[in-house]
Amino acid sequence: MEVAEMDEALKVLESSLSLIKWRLKSPTKRRLEIDILALCTGMRPAVMVDYGGKMPELQERLCQLMKLIQKESPIFEHLRVMVIEDMIYLIHVGGLAEHVRLSLSSEAQLLFVDLEHDPPKALFSSLCQMTQAQKSPIGMQLVSIQKSFSLLFPQDGMKDDLLSCHRADNMADAKSSTNELITSQSSSTNELITSQSSAFIDLSSCMQDTHVTVPTLNGWLLGYPVVYLFGKEHIADAIYNLSTKSLRIFKISVTRNSAPNKGSQLEELLSSFSVPYDLSMGGSNEQWAEAFLANMQEKWGRCKQVWRSLHMEVSECYPQAIVL
Repeated sequence: MEVAEMDEALKVLESSLSLIKWRLKSPTKRRLEIDILALCTGMRPAVMVDYGGKMPELQERLCQLMKLIQKESPIFEHLRVMVIEDMIYLIHVGGLAEHVRLSLSSEAQLLFVDLEHDPPKALFSSLCQMTQAQKSPIGMQLVSIQKSFSLLFPQDGMKDDLLSCHRADNMADAKSSTNELITSQSSSTNELITSQSSAFIDLSSCMQDTHVTVPTLNGWLLGYPVVYLFGKEHIADAIYNLSTKSLRIFKISVTRNSAPNKGSQLEELLSSFSVPYDLSMGGSNEQWAEAFLANMQEKWGRCKQVWRSLHMEVSECYPQAIVL
């Protein structure tokens, strides 16, 4: 993607937001732009959408938006809206397929942190490196979820027949609400968003019959190098054990390139994650942190036309209430 293509993609996004009458505040719209560009340029495999409204309206709005931008530009053709339980994501199907492949290989460089006990402790640096004695039930269930993702997002292309299967109740609700939202819009827009199957994926079933929590799933799914492991019966323990500890906050920031007439761009947050202070004494010099930054820099090297700079900063956060 060249700078001109990026600018054109953002124009498509802007016009589509206007067409569906989705009025976002400036910080929220910038967040949406960064997230979509991060997906399209391969900087992130998935992003969690926690801005712009609540479910189910947020899901409906995103599905409308996805149908419109995909019609206008091939840049967006591999993006999808994905729901897992009450969480909603934007994903790039190719980027997520590669992320899943790496996660299930010995190439994965992750730090797994047990939050069920006080103090939190590092269990292992890769699920593939677990000894028999180290095997964590939650960790093994996470592997099972990763394997189910590998079937849905294989390297040779997404399985349309599988990805188009959603929970009937969710789709019925979405279509009903969408019809109400678009009654005042043009017939061409109605045609675009009547069917959401090509833009929407519901993978809530992947969490059924497991004790894996959404924060644990997110740690892996969103591409963080640190994954907090705790089961559903230990949510209160995890909140206490994290809230009473100092944390290191790792932030990856980027600056967009601009067309000559657009002026300079401000530095913007690409992603961030936390680690208990006692488990990250080396800060950015920790082996897993260096591996993560090297991986992000490699991705950045493939899309410097869009991102002018990328860097990681580390700060300290004193004990405070944490919501998981």
